[in-house]
Amino acid sequence: MKSFKLLSVICSLLFFSSCASLQPAVVTRHTPLDDYRYVYITPTSGLTSSSGGVYGGTYGVYGSTQSKSVNPSDIIAGYMIRRGFVQVPEIKPELASQTLIVNYGESGRRNVFWGYTIEITLQFLSAHNHEVVCISTAEGMGSTEADDIRIAINRALEEVFNK
Repeated sequence: MKSFKLLSVICSLLFFSSCASLQPAVVTRHTPLDDYRYVYITPTSGLTSSSGGVYGGTYGVYGSTQSKSVNPSDIIAGYMIRRGFVQVPEIKPELASQTLIVNYGESGRRNVFWGYTIEITLQFLSAHNHEVVCISTAEGMGSTEADDIRIAINRALEEVFNK
């Protein structure tokens, strides 16, 4: 009985340590964002992901699925517009010194006990000289990959603008 309790405690500790929280978002700033008013977001393609399960009971087997879509550039645009930036469909030379270019990329995955997290990186460039203004990296984990990406993008942007 004593060994069973010890095994239970060890298993519980392993479970909770592997359910580790998301890694902190990391931001590297090269110049302030205060002088920028416009934003050009590099277009991205959408992702559709789904999750589901099958369960059974006395009266039969049942199942359900859930499908979610995400387009990273749409999430970035919504956040930037909410922060007061004006999204432009193209970079105009007369506005280039006040325009940020935002690039999105998936930069990694990390396995956790019951799944994985997705890490994304946002790169903010000056449209005037294409120099890096800021880089933000964050990870997300939800019930689907679309959720992972949405969470990671929002965490990366929050870290950029709330510090």
